[in-house]
Amino acid sequence: MDLRSTVRMALRTLGRNKMRTSLTMLGITIGIGAVICTVAVGQGGAGQIREQMLMLGDNFVWVEAGGRSVSGVRTGTGATMSLRLTDLQAILQEVPLIKTCSPQVDGRTQVVYQNQNWNTVFRGVSSDFLSVRRWSVVSGGIFSPDEVDASANVAVLGQTVVGYLFPEENPLGKTIRVGNMPFRVVGVLQPKGFSATGQDQDDFLLIPYTTAQKKVKGIDWLDDILCSAISPQAIRPAQDNITLLLRERHHILPGAMDDFNIRSPQEILQAQEQASNALTLMLTCVALVSLLVGGIGVMNIMLVSVTERTREIGLHLAVGATEHDVQLRFLSEAVVLCLFGGLFGVLGGVFAAQTLARLFAWPVTISVETIAVAVLFAAFTGISFGYYPARKAAALDPIEALRYE
Repeated sequence: MDLRSTVRMALRTLGRNKMRTSLTMLGITIGIGAVICTVAVGQGGAGQIREQMLMLGDNFVWVEAGGRSVSGVRTGTGATMSLRLTDLQAILQEVPLIKTCSPQVDGRTQVVYQNQNWNTVFRGVSSDFLSVRRWSVVSGGIFSPDEVDASANVAVLGQTVVGYLFPEENPLGKTIRVGNMPFRVVGVLQPKGFSATGQDQDDFLLIPYTTAQKKVKGIDWLDDILCSAISPQAIRPAQDNITLLLRERHHILPGAMDDFNIRSPQEILQAQEQASNALTLMLTCVALVSLLVGGIGVMNIMLVSVTERTREIGLHLAVGATEHDVQLRFLSEAVVLCLFGGLFGVLGGVFAAQTLARLFAWPVTISVETIAVAVLFAAFTGISFGYYPARKAAALDPIEALRYE
């Protein structure tokens, strides 16, 4: 008997009792659908976290002025004045795991253009800031090293600032007031949206760090040093090397607290990704349990079918059907039942995932690989839970089967 005839016969047999077949398929449908939906939501969340990691920067390592104990009183983050441009230069020269650095001097300010104004954050940086933070401009460009050396009054605006100051104008070449000083707009940054913590990443403007030091804040130290490691694996050893270097440069005695902090936001997001993957795995296991229950239902119905069709099986064996033919027939019924349940489950899972995405604005990722694995798993369920009933049917004695009432 060829495959087409076997499948056609299985469909005809399953169609005799449509209600029982539908209810049995429902268990497989729910199990496969739950797996598809769970994996889609989990992969979407993990993908979103990976995007946020890329948006943070190019293997980002953040050195900021830290707090320390002064006469027994612990100062807060950013309270020290120990970070200098020479520290940045020393990091680039003596820590080969770091490829690029940008100084940062930041604070809040009021920006004004004609009758529009907005309170935002200014960041005094170098032209390497864009590569460190893996950012780009959508129009114009970043200020040049010569403009940084000259402490020029030039600015690059984030999209949120552009939206408030220039709702209907092109900001390039326009003059805005930052605090009490005029600045010429030379570029507009690509939008990044909100971070994982809900912070608007586009609500700031960039100016040369020399301008921020000399003209805006009147200081000669740095608030932060933004660094880029050569690879994700180099982030942790780079942090350790920078710590040793800065402790030596700042003459911090053994056992004394650092006057700086070193952070890597990637570590936080990696922890979130691991938690998301663990939750996805747990929910997938729960979904697989429901699929297991559906498989047990298939086995139960197939055993009932063997009992109901005992005389039919005996007749087939009596007219020359082999045990292999009988076993193949019942096994094909179980596989066809699970495959159709799996296909409906895939459709239901995709629909449920897209519905969740629309209702809760949650990203979902439905991959072809996941769908293929789900369908194969449905076929495997049919083979696994259909084998015993098929084997039992094939093992019937033809004479005893014909006598069965």
